[in-house]
Amino acid sequence: MRTITKDKESWKANVDFVALKLNEDYSVAVKAKALWLLGEMGLKYPEEIEPHINDIAGYLENDESELRERSANAIGRIGRADKDLIIDYIDTLMKLKYDKTENVRHAFIWTCENIAANAPELFCEKLGIFYEMITDSHEKLRIEAPEMFRVVGKRNPNCVKPYLEKLEYIAENDENQTVHIHSAGAIRITKKALEEI
Repeated sequence: MRTITKDKESWKANVDFVALKLNEDYSVAVKAKALWLLGEMGLKYPEEIEPHINDIAGYLENDESELRERSANAIGRIGRADKDLIIDYIDTLMKLKYDKTENVRHAFIWTCENIAANAPELFCEKLGIFYEMITDSHEKLRIEAPEMFRVVGKRNPNCVKPYLEKLEYIAENDENQTVHIHSAGAIRITKKALEEI
């Protein structure tokens, strides 16, 4: 897979080969690499990845946290290319907000940002989740969560509008400078988009 990863011109022809690594008795490391690569392939060739979506999404509920993380990442990349391919798995994806592993919860936010880049409407009713995650016990999540408001606010600012006052409070009062910056950025981009409507 190392050779395929580097040779992007071969991706379209090798989707099935890489997907086989999920269905056979390979190590967690090999499956994790396959999931990551299938996500990147799916961003570029979503039609070719479609037959393998169910196998990829199946790892969202795997016992291994690395595989849950990589499955989420893959779903995010594929969903960025074509939301219709991953829409049946949104409810399963949303359960990762409760995952016990920090990296999986971080991947969850990153995945939702990827999907929301082209389908913000899927998260309009779910933004409360990301607002709550701004107060997560882990700094990495607190830093990433406001970015969801920036992504959605740029494309669908009316969804973020009800959160502007709350985000302003965080931007002015949060002790973490990056959380402050990301919250302020989300506010600025949302307000600009609202003015352009």
